[in-house]
Amino acid sequence: MAFIREEDRTEIRKRFAALTEPVKLIYFTQERECQYCRETRQLLEELTALSDHLTLEVHDFVEDKALAEELGVTQIPATVLIGERDYGIRFYGVPSGYEFSTLLEDIIMVSQRDSGLPEATRQALADVTTPMHLQVFVTPTCPYCPQAVFTAHQFAMENPNIVADMVEATEFPHLAQRYKVRGVPKTVANDIDAAEGAVPADMLLENIREILAIPQN
Repeated sequence: MAFIREEDRTEIRKRFAALTEPVKLIYFTQERECQYCRETRQLLEELTALSDHLTLEVHDFVEDKALAEELGVTQIPATVLIGERDYGIRFYGVPSGYEFSTLLEDIIMVSQRDSGLPEATRQALADVTTPMHLQVFVTPTCPYCPQAVFTAHQFAMENPNIVADMVEATEFPHLAQRYKVRGVPKTVANDIDAAEGAVPADMLLENIREILAIPQN
């Protein structure tokens, strides 16, 4: 049974007309696929077949340990979006439900090689000169989560010091418990609570600057 309905494929092809440069999706699974690994693989296979600009690489998390470590992938299912470089955009868990729209937006963003952020935000993000790891906890039924994830991914796209993960909370309950996730979306920055809810980009940036002790301009 197809994951993407035929009518949705037509709409996705229309959206993918905006793709300008190649995008590679690197997917990590394992020989004995995890609970959501098979669904994620099928989704990505169907999606990448909808544009010549997209390619899919499937890797075994154990056998291809060196690549996983190089990309900082720590769990599966994991999807990494690569353009002319690794932009630090990660999906942990199946990007289904509302998060499917985030995956589409991310693919277009990476293909166009442009975060789409306002110039003032780009300049402020340039002050992040040390590693920043953002984790945005979501669930597939949360209508506010895509904006939170996309904002984090825009930050990662703009600044090579930032890595941003979408983390599907129900698939990774140990992480949800570790970071005391009671509601979604929740954004964690370098293991410190950074935002509850889908906050505006400037507010998230201000919180990140505070966490990193970056002086205000």
